[in-house]
Amino acid sequence: MRQKPSLRPTAWPRSPRYPYVTGVLLILLAAAEVLHARITSTTVLATLPFVVLPLLWRQREPRLGLLVVPAALLNFLFRPELLMAVAVAGVMGLYTLARHRVLHPALLSAAAITGSLLVNAGHVATGVYDLGGRSPALGADGSLSYFTESFVLAVGVVATVGIADAFRSREESRQARETAQRELIAMERRHAAAQERAAIARELHDIVAHSVSVIAVQAESATYTTPDLSPPARDGFQQIASSARSALTELRQLLSVLHADAGAEDPAPVLPQPTLDSLDDLLEAHRSGGGQVTLRTEGTRPPVLPPSLELTAYRIVQEALTNARRHARGAAVDILLTYEEDELRVRIADDGPGPPKGQLDSGGHGLSGMRERATLLGGRLTCGPAGPGGGFLVEAGLPVRAGAKSFAEGVYE
Repeated sequence: MRQKPSLRPTAWPRSPRYPYVTGVLLILLAAAEVLHARITSTTVLATLPFVVLPLLWRQREPRLGLLVVPAALLNFLFRPELLMAVAVAGVMGLYTLARHRVLHPALLSAAAITGSLLVNAGHVATGVYDLGGRSPALGADGSLSYFTESFVLAVGVVATVGIADAFRSREESRQARETAQRELIAMERRHAAAQERAAIARELHDIVAHSVSVIAVQAESATYTTPDLSPPARDGFQQIASSARSALTELRQLLSVLHADAGAEDPAPVLPQPTLDSLDDLLEAHRSGGGQVTLRTEGTRPPVLPPSLELTAYRIVQEALTNARRHARGAAVDILLTYEEDELRVRIADDGPGPPKGQLDSGGHGLSGMRERATLLGGRLTCGPAGPGGGFLVEAGLPVRAGAKSFAEGVYE
């Protein structure tokens, strides 16, 4: 189940040092106002630290706004000549509470407006609104209404909470879109990996089926071609032939399931699977399309290689050439096959511009398919920039002796 995006302090779209910088500036402003106005009121000086200091930690603990806003209203109650630092701090504290949804916006607005009304009532009760014009809160002609203060504060509260909640809603929508996008990409990759496994299994089915059928034929014919074969040995060969025929039946059933899972309406035509000897035709096709490619070999090629290994090596080279034509048109491609005692190394490099930074796997599922093929044989595959000068490099190591075993364990498990 998708979780609702959280806008706890870690999701605040600011630098981690931003609250400390603004908090220090606010403290300096408050100190300057106190010194300039020569404030000596104990109540005002006592409430001022609770107004500005908690804002230093508002990103880490937004609930400190529950201390800032009441302290700002209390400071304003005892000093009607509202300090600029107190006004700014009150707005910042209210914004923090609304942005992090410490309280519901309606409840927060109601509480802040109620506090504003209480402060207004306190000013009226203490005689701040003197129509003689002696109060600094009024103009010289005493023309302001008793309720102007409450109205201005209420408008400020509603505007601050509304703006903060709008920013929060926009951030939630953005995070929800990003989460949905990530889930969609992950689902597409899982689907592509499943399709790739099915394609690999279909390609290698004929190879495995041929080997099993040879086992069945040899075991069956051994009972007739081997003279003086004892009855227990004859029964053993018959059991081997029977097991091989059962395995062939299961392979055909598995192939039909793979076709159904892949959504294939018609079975794919049975074609000879390519081998390393087919590379010449592949390279010639690449050259006929305007590409440049060279093939080099090192070491001694064994007389017999597992067919699954040859098919995997061919497909890796094929996909690398396709990527070169698609993303580095006109680039020269160099292919190196290194035959070692127990491993075949495949290295494909081009001199194109190379992949954009951070976009190695963004172009499709070809690279993941190559990795899947190498992994199924018990091998490895790496890809990335060829060097600081650009280019793209694909390197694979495919074990020679473990090819058939790894395929059987990976695809048909």
